[in-house]
This record gives sequence, structure tokens and C-alpha cells, in this order.
Amino acid sequence: MKQDNENTRRSFIKTAVTGAAAVTFGGILPGFSAKSYASILGANERVRVAMMGVNARGLALATNFSSQPNCEVIYVCDVDERATNKCIAKVEAAQNKKTKAQPDFRKALEDKNLDALVVAAPDHWHAPAAILASKAGKHVYLEKPCGHNPNEGELLIAAVNKYKNVIQMGNQRRSWPNVVAGIKELHNGLIGRPYFAKTWYTNSRKSIGIGKETPVPAWLNYDLWQGPAPRKTFKDNLIHYNWHWFWHWGTGEALNNGTHMVDLARWGLGVDYPTKVTSNGGRYHYKDDWETPDTQIINMEFDNNTFISWEGRSCNGAPIEGSAVGVIFYGETGSLQIDGTNGYKVYDLKGKLIKEVKDDNKVETSSLTNPSQALDAFHLQNFFDAIKEGSALNSDIISGHQSTLLVQLGNISLRSGTALNINPKNGRILNNPEAMKYWSRTYEPGWEPTI
Repeated sequence: MKQDNENTRRSFIKTAVTGAAAVTFGGILPGFSAKSYASILGANERVRVAMMGVNARGLALATNFSSQPNCEVIYVCDVDERATNKCIAKVEAAQNKKTKAQPDFRKALEDKNLDALVVAAPDHWHAPAAILASKAGKHVYLEKPCGHNPNEGELLIAAVNKYKNVIQMGNQRRSWPNVVAGIKELHNGLIGRPYFAKTWYTNSRKSIGIGKETPVPAWLNYDLWQGPAPRKTFKDNLIHYNWHWFWHWGTGEALNNGTHMVDLARWGLGVDYPTKVTSNGGRYHYKDDWETPDTQIINMEFDNNTFISWEGRSCNGAPIEGSAVGVIFYGETGSLQIDGTNGYKVYDLKGKLIKEVKDDNKVETSSLTNPSQALDAFHLQNFFDAIKEGSALNSDIISGHQSTLLVQLGNISLRSGTALNINPKNGRILNNPEAMKYWSRTYEPGWEPTI
């Protein structure tokens, strides 16, 4: 009887979370709010997490995690004390329970009551933090990209194989119901055999200017922010968001936003590693400190006679196919398009719309931090199910690495000025010493990630 009750309760939680009440849980039971319902759950029903990096995207994730009735945020970890205080206020309001500030996430990992680490720090921290958490026996929810360079993705796979923990990458569209349905229809032959997937992202970002060397602000632990990256002098146009556009810490628009749609393209075409990757682009719009491309095209060929392209424009937000972000699959009998929403459209060979699936949940594709909180809850619940019940992940680290690698290879092609021939069995670059210089990176001595 006890087991039946436990199963019923778990089932009820899932139903509540994945229904219309994914954002506002007031409809769980008459007279019960999300906070009151969460408070009556036994502690063993909740996954206890620490949030690492909570200034922007991490703040949105912290709000979402703490809003889930089967989760409790017990640590907020950030090198910026202002971001920490803001996040703690939001988390405590959402879960009606205190949380702790722990500026150094490594100390949070020492807590035996902690189940998982959510990594939303800058890209250069993603894999090293996830590996440290794995060594500490914790599960990991890892924002995309899974690594700063291809070697780190391979290290993450080795970590999961060794420590047997759960690592879910945050390419949340893998869990959006109508996106899943659209990919299923694609695989079932709705447009015949799909052979080309065009993906894109457009925005109108402003110049970041020329940074000045200034004293490190009192609110920032800059040494811990740099972490595994070799030390560089602080400049006033780096933190918090502009690090994306410096190769030392970031990975450019290709991994910042391209990862999402390239992942859907790879999933839809049923491919793993490419045979050839080429890329062109550069910094064209402004003359400033921005190093990564503001305009870039990546082309990826596969051994099953299919092809993926990604176009990124950071400084001209003119839409493609009517959307700022998206993927369109071209097949033998038609096309299937998934844009930034939880929906898809199907066209015949002449471009006539023959089917459209929509969702009332609004997705703000222009939001830099929280475009889709309600839909992202599906991905969080999949992560919890994998931890509690051993369910299959919608985005395990092997899949996450494969999708991240595609755009990493694009950046390597661009930076090395060469076309890359790739081993389709493992994604490794063939016979190109110049390109292989970018396969890994140097680390600050003593901070190197090891398994």
C-alpha cells in the first residue's frame, strides 16, 4: 500500500507540473498554492540543488528550479554578491523556504545533502564545474554549451562513465512537447526523407566599446570568476554578459545560440558526427573589443547524404523564414519548420502551408535570460526523473557533446582558416595540425580539469 501511495504521489506531481499550471501552481488542489504544496512534500521527494552563476540566465533557472514542487534550492553560488542577494530573494519567495549563500560552489559540493549542481556560469566554467560536481558524487544540470572546447566535451563523457551520475544539458527544446511531436513526424516520413536542415539566429546587439583596465569592483571575486581560465587583467566591458564575445572565456554566437537549433537539426536528420565542416564570417559591424564573429555561416556535411547549415547574425536582426531563430528541414515531399516557439509548420514542395501546430505558451525569443520558463519546466522534470527513477534523459551528455561539437568545429574552421575533414565515428579532426590547436585550451595552473 505504501508503494502504491508513493507512486500515486509522484504521478500527481508530474501531472501538476506538466499541465497548464507549469508556471502558476495554484490549481494543484483547492486552497493550496505551489508553496504550500511543496512544503508538505517529504524531503526525500525533493531534489536539492545548488545554483552556480545566477546573474542572468542563472537567475531565471534558479526561479524555475525553486518553483518546481519536487525541488529545493539549498545554495546560491555566485562571485557577484549583488547577484547572490537578488537571487536569494527570488528563490525564497518561490519556494517559501530559506536558502544559503555560498560564494564558492566547491564548498557547496561538500554538503552530503546536496543532490545536484546547476551550472549557469560563463562558458569557460561549464565543463570544469560539472566535472568537479561529478567527482563529488553530484548530478549536474549543465547549461549549453557543455564545454568551452571539444576536449572538455570528451572529458564530460568520461566523467559520466566513471562516476555514473546524471548530466543533462540545457538544450530545453528537447523536452518541449510540440517540438518533440514535430521531430517525431519528421522521423515518420511526413516530408519524405529530410536531407537539408537550415538553422539560424538573428539579433541586433550593440557595440561593447573599448574596455578600460580598472580596479576589480568590491562586489566581484574576479579570481574565482576566472577560475580555470589563465589570468587576465580586469576590464570594464567584460562582466557580466560581454565575455561571450571573447575567445578566452566565451564561444561566440555559434555556441551561445546556435547550439539550440543545430541540436534540433542533428536530432531531426538522425546524425551524430559530420564528415566535413567549413565556416566563414567575422566581426564586421563595429570596431571594438568583440573578438568572435558577429556574422557567421557554418556548413556541416554527414555521411548519410545530409547537410546542416547555421547562419548567425548578431548585429542585424532581420528575420529568416519569418522568425529570429529557427530550423527548417527540407525533404523529398515538403518542408517542416520549427521556430522559437513550441510549435511547427509543414509546407508542400511549392511552399504552401499544409499543417500548423501551435502552443498558447508565449516564448520571448528576444529574451537573453528567460524566454520560456513554463516550457523549460518539462526539461527540469526530465532531469529530476532521471535522478529519482533512472528515466532516460532527453539530452544526455553524449548527445549534448555531439551537438555542441558541431558548432565548435565551425568556430575551429573559422579560426584556423581551413576546411575540416572529420572522422564520422568520433568527431575528431583529421590531418589538420593547425585546426587541432583549438581542440583544447591552456588552463590556469592548478585549475586543470581531470577525471
